[in-house]
Formats: sequence, structure tokens, C-alpha cells
Amino acid sequence: MAHNITLTARPGRPNRPSLAPRPQRRRQTLSSGRSRLGAAVVAPALILLTVFFFLPVVLMLWMSLNRWPLLGKISFIGLGNYTAAFQDQDFLRAAGFTLLYTLIMTPLLLVIGIALALLIRRPGKASRVFQSIYFLPVVVGFAAAGYLWLFMAQPNIGPMLDLLTRSGLASHSDNWFGTFTTALGIVCAMVVWKVAGMQMLLLNSGLQSIPVELEEAARIDGASRTQVFRYIILPLLRPTLALVLVFSVAGSLLAFDQFYIMTSGGPANQTITAVYHIYRVSFQGFQLGYGAALSALLMIVLAIVSAIQMLILRNSDHN
Repeated sequence: MAHNITLTARPGRPNRPSLAPRPQRRRQTLSSGRSRLGAAVVAPALILLTVFFFLPVVLMLWMSLNRWPLLGKISFIGLGNYTAAFQDQDFLRAAGFTLLYTLIMTPLLLVIGIALALLIRRPGKASRVFQSIYFLPVVVGFAAAGYLWLFMAQPNIGPMLDLLTRSGLASHSDNWFGTFTTALGIVCAMVVWKVAGMQMLLLNSGLQSIPVELEEAARIDGASRTQVFRYIILPLLRPTLALVLVFSVAGSLLAFDQFYIMTSGGPANQTITAVYHIYRVSFQGFQLGYGAALSALLMIVLAIVSAIQMLILRNSDHN
């Protein structure tokens, strides 16, 4: 049998190192090896994040402090672009319309997403088939979906308008993109068709995590479906709801493609969103510094809204 050999110190002689392996040294070696391995694994992601996020953000913030034309001399103006933003009536109107669009789309998508998630919740082949059908529009790009709905809603040639005309609900001469209400309604309908499937999928994953025993116990105690949904499903679904709300609000505040393709800001520039206005200022007016300042303001608003939503969620969970 092998024995560990340890030399003990004698009086008048220097201590000699122990021949037995030291556990502390092993732990330090393993810890340093794991740290190097973790750094090597994370390094590519950090490099990509730095190159494609942090550096562009820093450049954007620097541009926002300058008068930065596409061609010409760049001059430092400090907070001049930011003060000009609060005096820009076009930007304020675009921000107001973006807020209106967000207030419409967020509850609409949430209600439809929950309804679809509850509809496909029951196990079975039919549920999986409907889940696939509802999710199909998600894989379609916003540009393709916008052009598709733009064609369907066109007067005289669109099948959607023709169908409603045959039903007596519309006329071939109607131009749904000629008034603010109908233009916004068509865009909202397209976004619901495009995005509701993703909301459904996220909410369905949250519903699957709720124990069935809780609902069965409530039913045995005489609770109705409405009471089960209100007092059991909704509280337990709160983390998923917060995630869905963050995605929905951020997507609505950053809306651009659907309005650029379907309405082109019309009628009479009434459907120009904040991002659409930034695009026009930066790439049509070539005021890159001012566009960067507007982008920085929008980024700050997104950060504040997301932080408020997460803070409300955290406080609700503690309660």
C-alpha cells in the first residue's frame, strides 16, 4: 500500500516542502484554468458586441454633438442638436404618432396573443396544426408582409377590397390609404397578422410552465374559468407577460418598415413614426449629426420604458 511521505521539521533545520500534493494548489490551478477557458469562450461574443454595438453607440453619441453633414466640414456644437430636437415640430408630431401607435398595438397584440395561446393550449394534433398555421406569418419578413397587404388593400385590384365590395361593406372606389384612420387600421391589421404568432408562442411557453394541479384544485373548489384565469393563470404568467410587453413596446416604438412601405408617411405626413423621421433627416436631409441626436433620444426613451416595465415586474413579484 502506498503512503504519502511527509517530512516534519526538526529543531535547527529548515523546513522542507511536503511531498504530498496540496489541495489548495489544485483548487487554484483548476480555478485559473476555468477562468482562462471561460474568457476564451466569451471573447468572440465580446468582440462582436464591441464592434457592432458599443463602438457604433460611441460614434453615434459623438456625431450627435457635432454638425455633421454628409459632405462638408464637421463642427462641434455641443448639445445644440438636442435642444433643436425639442423645437422640431415634425419630430414632436412623429413622436406623438409613435406613442399613439404603441398604445394601440401593445394591448391589441397582448389580448390576441393570450387568446391564441389559450386556444392552442390543449394537447392534441389539432392544437399543433393550428399553432403552425398561426405561426406561419412570423417567418415572413416585414417588407414582404407590407407589400403583400399593400397589394391586397389597393383599390380596384386588391382582393381584400373586392371581397368587402361584394359583401356590401366597401366600394371599389374606396382608397383605404387616403385617410388617416383607414391607413393606420390597415397597418395595424398587417402587424397583428405578422406578429401575433410570436406573442402566442411566447405566452404558450409560459402557460405550459403553470402546474395543471392548481387549476384542477380551483375547479374542484368551484372557481369558474374566468376566476381561474384571473387569480391563477395571470399572476403565474406575469414574467412571460413582462417579456412580451417589453418586446411589443420596443417593436412599436421602433416601427419603420410597415409605414415606409405601406403608407410612405401619408396621408399628409400623418403616419410618420420617430424612426421614419430619423431616416428622413439622416438619409434624405443628410443631417447626420441631428439624426444621431434623435437616435440617442429614442434609445434613452427605450431604456427608460424597459427599466420601468422590469421594475414594475420585480415589485409585483415581491408583493
